[in-house]
Amino acid sequence: MMGILLSACWLMAGCSVIDDDLTDCYDDQQFQMEYQLKLVTNMTTELQTQLTTMTELSVANALETHLKDIFSDFAHDVDLSFYDTEGKMERLQHDQHIMNANQSSYTLTLPMRKYMHLAVANIADNAVVGLVNDKQGVTSMLQQTAPPVNGKGILPSHTTGLFTARQPMEVLEGVDQTFNVRLYMANSAATLVLNPKGQTFTDIKVYTTGFANDFLIKDSTYVYESTSTLIEADKVETGNDLLCFCSVNFPSKDAAPASVKKRASTNPTLWQFKVYLTKADGKVTETVLDIQEPLKAGDLKIIKGELDDDGAVRPYDSTVGVSVTLDWNNGGTYNPEL
Repeated sequence: MMGILLSACWLMAGCSVIDDDLTDCYDDQQFQMEYQLKLVTNMTTELQTQLTTMTELSVANALETHLKDIFSDFAHDVDLSFYDTEGKMERLQHDQHIMNANQSSYTLTLPMRKYMHLAVANIADNAVVGLVNDKQGVTSMLQQTAPPVNGKGILPSHTTGLFTARQPMEVLEGVDQTFNVRLYMANSAATLVLNPKGQTFTDIKVYTTGFANDFLIKDSTYVYESTSTLIEADKVETGNDLLCFCSVNFPSKDAAPASVKKRASTNPTLWQFKVYLTKADGKVTETVLDIQEPLKAGDLKIIKGELDDDGAVRPYDSTVGVSVTLDWNNGGTYNPEL
């Protein structure tokens, strides 16, 4: 969790009454905004509980380095928008700052009135997710906008940890005000750690799916498509024989829809790993791992397993479902409905 402290120190007087449409009030109020970032995540706990052997500790160190720009209390940039509170919530003021710190302050000038304030941190250097439709508060969202990997409809992993906030605020005349705004992490990470068990192969690709594609900032609501996007997991060099693949993405759903629960004989799948292993003879084995535990914003989830003689993944967690297709034909793109 991130915290932001907005301190308003008034330097000039304004109108005697609050006028939302500003027709009778044009005096601007200047105030100081002080930003302090605080991050709360389960990453340390997940690393310490899931990666415990001497060999796995090397993986933990490599994974922590790989995710240093994701689970971090350091903000490179902040994007601040102040919207009308009526109708479609037209944007009244927009400010962008390079922070390069976990604490900074800015002087801002705004007319006296009510606002809906939306804030986004670490969007500038994220090559996968963009801030779109932000001229109006009701449509402002984070959206996965990167071009597909190799033109195959597969997106790369997010490149920064994203944080957002929404805060109603009323600027009063001649009053020292403090606005406390908390920013919450909007994305998460999923990791697959595999023991190859001496199996030989020429290639292995890992993807994740079942996650949101958009995030509506004002409502703090994720948008899920009927067919889920595939996110390419990056290979993390571990320094030993263990294989590690990590994707950074938006969260999964917290629970499956009631209709899916009714049809399922077991707990329904919320998100998946998809693994494609190319063996020495050129044949491809597809393994789909069904995860029943939600991946929430700010969380890291580690799934461990090993390869069998057919090149399939066998997870150590008995709650993870497994579906294997030998001699898989990649004639089409796999887009599961979750």
